[in-house]
Amino acid sequence: MMDATREPEYGNGKIKVLVVDDSAFMRILVSDMLNTDPEIEVVSVARNGEEGVEKVKALAPDVVTMDVEMPKMNGIEAVRHIMKEKPTPVVMLSGITKQNAEVTLDALAQGAFDFVTKPSGTLSLDIEKVKEELVSKIKAAYTSNGKTGTGINRLHVLAQTSIHTYAHAQKPVNEGRISKKVVVIGSSTGGPKALAEIFSALPQDIPAGMLVVQHMPPYFTKSLAERLDKCSYAHVKEGEAGDMITNNSALVAPGDHHMTVNTGKIRLNQEPPVNAIRPSVDVTMMSVAKTYGYNTIGVLLTGMGNDGAAGMKTIKEKGGTTIACDEKTSTIFGMPKEAIKLGCVDKIVPLHKIADEIMRCVVN
Repeated sequence: MMDATREPEYGNGKIKVLVVDDSAFMRILVSDMLNTDPEIEVVSVARNGEEGVEKVKALAPDVVTMDVEMPKMNGIEAVRHIMKEKPTPVVMLSGITKQNAEVTLDALAQGAFDFVTKPSGTLSLDIEKVKEELVSKIKAAYTSNGKTGTGINRLHVLAQTSIHTYAHAQKPVNEGRISKKVVVIGSSTGGPKALAEIFSALPQDIPAGMLVVQHMPPYFTKSLAERLDKCSYAHVKEGEAGDMITNNSALVAPGDHHMTVNTGKIRLNQEPPVNAIRPSVDVTMMSVAKTYGYNTIGVLLTGMGNDGAAGMKTIKEKGGTTIACDEKTSTIFGMPKEAIKLGCVDKIVPLHKIADEIMRCVVN
C-alpha cells in the first residue's frame, strides 16, 4: 500500500492525482487502485474538503478525486473553493442515493468535471468495479485541461453560473399537442452544464417534443430533469413508460434504462447496454428516426466514446437533421467527433448557438 504522507515526485510525466475522502480505508483503496495505472500517480490524500482545498493549492495536482459527504467541508464546498482559488479538474466519487445525486449535481454546476458512482455506497470494498471508468475520466479530465489551459478556463467560467440561477417565472399554458417533430439530445461528460445552457436559452412554446439521453445512473437523471425544468420554459421530467411526446416538453431517459418510442409514447427497457452504456443515445436516436423519419432532429453534445454516432447516422439516412457541438465548446469532443467522422452531421456549432439551431429546425 502507498505511503499517504510522501510528497509528489514531479517530472515523471504521470498524471498527478489528489484523493479526497473522509474514510481512511477508501483513501487507501482508491489510491492503490489508481497507482496500478502506469500513467497515474497519487501524490497525496486528504481527509476532508478543507484539507483537500489546501493540498490543491500547495501541491498543484493535475486532477482531484472528491468524495461527496465529508466533515468540516463537503464535496460541493470544496469544489467551489477550488474553482475560485486554484481551478483544477475534479472528478466526484459519489454513492447512488438521491441525496448524493443532488450534491453531486450541485458540484457539477460549480465546475466539477464529472463523477463516478461508488458501487456499494460510502464504504465500497468493491471499488475495483469502477476502476476503468474512474481511470478513463481522470485521463479525460487531465486532457481537457490541456497545455494551453483552455479546458480548465471553461470549467471555471461555467462554475460561476449554477443551474439554480436561471429562473423563468411562468410556463406557457398552450401545451400538450402531440408532437410531429422530435428533438433527441445526447450527452455524457460535461452534459449537465451543456444541457442547462441549451434549455435556459430555448424560447416558449417549442413546436416539438424533446428527448434527452444523458449518461447517468438512477436518481441522478431524476435530479437532472428537475433542475432543467427549473431553468427552462419547457416542461422537463424524467421519462416514464407510457409518457406521450408532446410539444414544449422534454423527457429525460431514466438511469439504467434504454428509452425508445412507439406510436408517440415512451417505452423503457433494461436490455443489454449498448456501447457499454444504458441508457444509450444510439438506442433512442435510432428508435425515434425509424418512427418520425425526416421530422427527427438529432443533437450530440459533449462526451467520451462514440455513443450517438450510429444514431445520428440513422437520423440522417431517414431524412432528419443533425447538429453537433463543436470542439472548442465541448468539454470532451469524443461523441460529436465520432459522428462528424461518419459524415452524417449537418451543422457543427458552438454550444451557445445550439438552442437557436434547434429552433430553426423545428419551425421550418
